[in-house]
Amino acid sequence: MKKILTGIIIGFVLFAVIAKLAAPGLMLKERVSPLSYEETVQKIESAVTNGGWVISSNMDMQKSLAKRGQTAPRVTLLKICEPHYAAEILNDDDSMYVSLMMPCTISVYEKSDGSVYVATMNAGLMGRMFGGTVAKMMGGSVAPETAAFTAFLNQ
Repeated sequence: MKKILTGIIIGFVLFAVIAKLAAPGLMLKERVSPLSYEETVQKIESAVTNGGWVISSNMDMQKSLAKRGQTAPRVTLLKICEPHYAAEILNDDDSMYVSLMMPCTISVYEKSDGSVYVATMNAGLMGRMFGGTVAKMMGGSVAPETAAFTAFLNQ
């Protein structure tokens, strides 16, 4: 019995360590863009609007922080929304807390080596974690549509 209990504890600890190390890479995706910073932002903006979504804001973090005396590399946060999907989640009392993560954000940034990166949330996985209406919307429609906005990064 002692060996079984020890095995279970070791298995649980190993699972916890692996989950902690793997979780960030599963929830968030970071990919290098083959385009310049400006071209990457424009390509995503065009894909979002052509895909029927709305860009609720385009935040230039470098400019925003400069106004407050801080320096930062070039970072653009594209806040995107599909009104029908948002309404489905927001009209469900049990799902409203997910509004904290709305609208969806796509981040474009330039690292110190000059490379341009795009970071996105894994909407399908995030949706499955929440279940219910959130899983239906994020795992059903949101995940493939938002993936299409950055499909050029996979080529």
